[in-house]
Order: sequence, then C-alpha cells, then structure tokens
Amino acid sequence: MSQQQESKPPSGGVEEPEFAAFIAIDWADQKHVWALQMAGSDQREQGEIEHGPEAVDAWMQTLLQRFGGRPLAVCLEQARGALLYLLMKYPNLVLYPIHPAAVKRFRAALYPSGTKNDPLDAALQLELLVHHRPRLRAWKPDTVETRMLQILVEYRRQLVDQRTAESNRLTQVLKLYYPQALDWFDHPASALVGAFLKRWPTLQSARKARAQTLRDFFHQHNCRNQELIQQRIQRIGQATPATSDPALLRTCVLQVKHLLQSLAGLRHSIAELDKEIRSVSRNHPDFPVFDSFPGAGEALGPRFIAAFGTQRERFSSATDVQSFSGIAPVTERSGKTERVHFRWACPKFVRQTFHEWASHSIGFCDWARAYYLQQRDKGAEHHAAVRSLAAKWIRIAYRCWKDRTLYNQQLYLDALRRHGSPLVAKIASSQRC
Repeated sequence: MSQQQESKPPSGGVEEPEFAAFIAIDWADQKHVWALQMAGSDQREQGEIEHGPEAVDAWMQTLLQRFGGRPLAVCLEQARGALLYLLMKYPNLVLYPIHPAAVKRFRAALYPSGTKNDPLDAALQLELLVHHRPRLRAWKPDTVETRMLQILVEYRRQLVDQRTAESNRLTQVLKLYYPQALDWFDHPASALVGAFLKRWPTLQSARKARAQTLRDFFHQHNCRNQELIQQRIQRIGQATPATSDPALLRTCVLQVKHLLQSLAGLRHSIAELDKEIRSVSRNHPDFPVFDSFPGAGEALGPRFIAAFGTQRERFSSATDVQSFSGIAPVTERSGKTERVHFRWACPKFVRQTFHEWASHSIGFCDWARAYYLQQRDKGAEHHAAVRSLAAKWIRIAYRCWKDRTLYNQQLYLDALRRHGSPLVAKIASSQRC
C-alpha cells in the first residue's frame, strides 16, 4: 500500500495527520509485544516491551527520537486502561482503541484453526490499523471534568454492587440464626440495622434489653415513628430463638460482625463519592441540560453527562447513541430470513444508565408512563418496554444535548398533539387512572 493510501482520512470526514509509522501493541501482564510498519513501506518490525511505566517511556523516547517527533498511529486493544493512560501523555501519538472481539474475529477469519499468540495478535492489530483505519475511530480525550465523572460514577456503581452483595450475605447469615431481624427492618444494609446488630447481635441479647433502652436506641438513630417503635419492641419480646446451637451462634455472630464492618465502610465510601460527584457535576457545563430531565436527580444526572460527554461531533445522530449504548437492537438479515435480537457488544454501564433512567422516569413523567403502558398493552415484556422508552428518551436527550437546551415537556406534548399521536389519548387515560 502506498503512503498516500495509508494516510487516507478515516470515516466521518476528519482529516488525520501524515503518520510517520503505524504501531500495534498487544498488552499482557508481564511483557508486551509490539509491531511497527513505517509509512510507505511494507516491511514490518516486531519486539517486546517490559512491563512498567519506565520501560514504556524508554521505548517511546526511542520512537520519538527515531521519527523526529512526527505523528504516530498506535492501535491498542482497550478503550480505557493502563496502556491508554500510559500513552495519552505523548502528544504526537494518535491512539486507535479497538474492541478485543474485533481482533478475535479477525483472527478467526484468517486462522480458522484457532491458533493464537501475542506476536500474531500484534500483527493482526497492525493489519487492521494500516488497511482498515477508515473503520476505526481515533481516541480523543474528553474534558478533565467529564473523564472524572466517567470514572467516579462507574466506580460508585461498583461499590453499590458490592454493598448489595454484602447485604445479601448478611441476609443469608441472619436467616440461619436471627431471621426476626429481617422482619423488624426493611433494609439490612442500613446504618440502623448495623448499629442494632452491633449492640444486640443475637435475639437472646435483644430480649434482655429493657423497653426504654430499645426506645432510646431508636430515637438516637432518627426513628421517630412511635407506633413502629412500639411494634418492634413488642415483637422483640415475643420472638422465639431460631436456634440454640452454640457452634452456629458463635460463627454467625462473627460473620455478622465482619459483614457489618464491610457495609459500614461501603456506606462511608459511597457517601464520599456522592459528595465528589455532586461537586464535579454541578460545575460541568452540561449539568443544567441533563438536570432538567424528569427523574435524573443526583444519581442519574452525572451518569448522563458521563455517557454523552462534551464532544458534540462524537455522535452524528440519536441513532448513534442508541446503538453505542446498546439500547437499539441488532438486526440480522440473510436471504429471506430476518432476526432482531438484543445488542450484546456495548458498554454495559452506559446501557444500564439509560435503562435505569427510563425505568425511573415512569414515576415522574406522564407521557413516559403512558408510553410504557402502551408498549405493555402491545405485548412487550417489562424490560423490552423500558428499552423502547429509553430509545425515545435518547432521541429527546440527544437533541437537547446537541443544542445545549433544557428539556421542556410541554414542547414535546405539543408535538405529539400536532402529529396526532395515539399516545396523547393514552396520557389522558393514565392521568385519569
């Protein structure tokens, strides 16, 4: 391939620099294999890099000196991770992250025997970079605030999932020796339950407490419902121990102690993250846009900002957002056969964000509730109806984001009436209900 062909601009009309060389890196735990091809040449070089920032920097300095600081195209098998963060500090690199599945399927097409090794994967990535670059998208870092939010909100979700897992473990242990505690309280992971179990880790110890002691405890933990307090005190006094086996009691109490410590730490970490996310998101230029949507709130609003970003050229239409997020289904056609199915290859957290927002909006928005009910009436299952609603929300959110305008529900309802949408009648019906 000639140098002129190799420097062809990628799809989307964005002019790329004249690259001095093309590089692919297959990242591993200890050693990393690279492949290189100079522009205008068919000759390829391969080598290895030791693991660590120092080794990568020494290798990069050698390349910078060799090519005189001219632009280099680098292909890597990740959109976020150690290698990307190591390389993003070099301004003359243009990074092309590719999905691992792309390399896997490219390898399967060329080597159906299933052979696999690091030098081969590096060579395949280089092949994609040199000959199929128009189908790849160069990575362009978003603003610092946006990238902070992307990391923070995803990490927060991981901690929430950990809290849910620990709460489930606590529930399982309590079912063995102290099932009444699950009936007295609604949320096993709450600070109130943690404090109660720390003070009275068994039913036997709780029954020894005086009624006034229990009442004071609930007051100290902001429980003011006198009827509920009295009901709990009565149920504690009337409860029968599930077991008296000392082996089970001692081991379960120990497990509960450790689980309560873990849950307390997670609650503190989540609260700290919430504070940081709130601070970063409120100073983000797109905060007013996404905060204007019903049901966004402090949890989902920052996740919208992280999902869309600030680069308006990143998505050319709402359909791009729907496909990228995994909300839009995949259509397969072959001859007379057509099949529509769920989109698996997508950023799961982004899809989760839009799905949860659509589900949440049903309780805050009349037309969203009416549209959801309309889809259910057509026979759609719950999650399918929510995804359909999410696709509709994405079209609206995309336009607001693109134009930097706040969401106005009345404008959307007026548009539905002008087009004679059957959803108008459904909205009126749901409001009467």
